[in-house]
Amino acid sequence: SMENPGEDSVELHGDEEIIEVIDLNDTEQTPDDLADDFEDVEFADAENQDQDDEGWETEDEMEAEQDDSELTFSKHTGSVFCISLDPVTNNLAVTGGEDDKAYVWSVADGEVLFECTGHKDSVTSAGFSYDSKLVSSGDMSGLIKVWKVETKEEIWSFEVGDLEWLQWHPAAPVLLAGTADGNVWMWKMPSGECKTFPGPNCQATSGKILPDGKRMMVGYEDGTLRLWDLKLGQIIHLIKGHDGHQGPLTSLECSKDGNLVLTGSVDGEAKLINTATGKVGIVHLQWEEESAVVATCNLGGAMTLWDARSGNMVSEYRGHSAEILDFVLNREGSIAVTAGGDHKAKVFCLQRPDR
Repeated sequence: SMENPGEDSVELHGDEEIIEVIDLNDTEQTPDDLADDFEDVEFADAENQDQDDEGWETEDEMEAEQDDSELTFSKHTGSVFCISLDPVTNNLAVTGGEDDKAYVWSVADGEVLFECTGHKDSVTSAGFSYDSKLVSSGDMSGLIKVWKVETKEEIWSFEVGDLEWLQWHPAAPVLLAGTADGNVWMWKMPSGECKTFPGPNCQATSGKILPDGKRMMVGYEDGTLRLWDLKLGQIIHLIKGHDGHQGPLTSLECSKDGNLVLTGSVDGEAKLINTATGKVGIVHLQWEEESAVVATCNLGGAMTLWDARSGNMVSEYRGHSAEILDFVLNREGSIAVTAGGDHKAKVFCLQRPDR
């Protein structure tokens, strides 16, 4: 009635018409009741359903509208986590992925030279030796393999604890690895002769061999840093407390002469360390004119070049339909090879106004 419009009546708007009135009772339906209700329902077969779904895409199926890349490498069936170029020619790339595989392939045409087989978990580290004759692949379970590029054959393998990082020596066939138990391992290839550098019982989250090939800076989960003498196996400097970080180290880079190391951490700070003294601080910084462009990649799938002097964007490159997880530049800075969460690696030709 109109006296209690909120109880029994339904207010209609415009030309709406009541098709059916359903009586809702207060008793709950049992699973058997629900099953009975569905007995007379006809479901479209899968083939028709697929046709009806045309035009709809899940997020994973969305393709990037813009693709600035020269070449796309699509052999991986999971996210591509890491990428490196061979240092001698820059013509070969090695990629490792979520599909437990690593591939060595040509940057020019995307042809696979060989696959690094036998991994048991996601391949998160891969790289070439200083002379491009050997390539390493390491997975999250700690299985590390070394392959001879010329013969495409595995020449060495070893298992450590959970792998954090893997890196080749800059001037010798020596491979180093940091693990979740804090140890850093060093092997001479192909004999496998081994030396270990014990850590502070926490993850060795990042490492960098200095250009002189005699020292190594290692960052740990507790925010400390240790500069090691590779030959003696001794700590040269221990950086902790106020000079160290308040969170795990995430990245390390050093100057060409090895005198300065720049550190990054989840604490949001970057520190500059003098490797001769172990002191932390900045006295003077100067950009070289020829290296004033900085490259970044982001979770939006774009790679961007920036003018570090002005902070202005120089150019942007798109083509990935998911985040970019790693990238590497060739020596001249004219080519970038990216690894993405869309299961692809891409080759981009960079336009450099400063060159």
